[in-house]
Amino acid sequence: LLASLPLQMMLYFHLYYFPVWFLAEGMMLQLKYQLLPQHYQFLLVTAFLILSLAEGSRLYLGYVGNLQEK
Repeated sequence: LLASLPLQMMLYFHLYYFPVWFLAEGMMLQLKYQLLPQHYQFLLVTAFLILSLAEGSRLYLGYVGNLQEK
């Protein structure tokens, strides 16, 4: 088996777009945080952290898996 070039290109470009998304989403969260009820604040921060960790893990595992043909 060979490494997938389209997958590697997607991971490469997504690696550069992820910090942009992270900063934009973090700024929007900061701007609307005070206007939301407390339970929505908790849910929004929790979802943001879980999505960020999952995306970072997905990028890492994608690189490792594709380059090592797993």
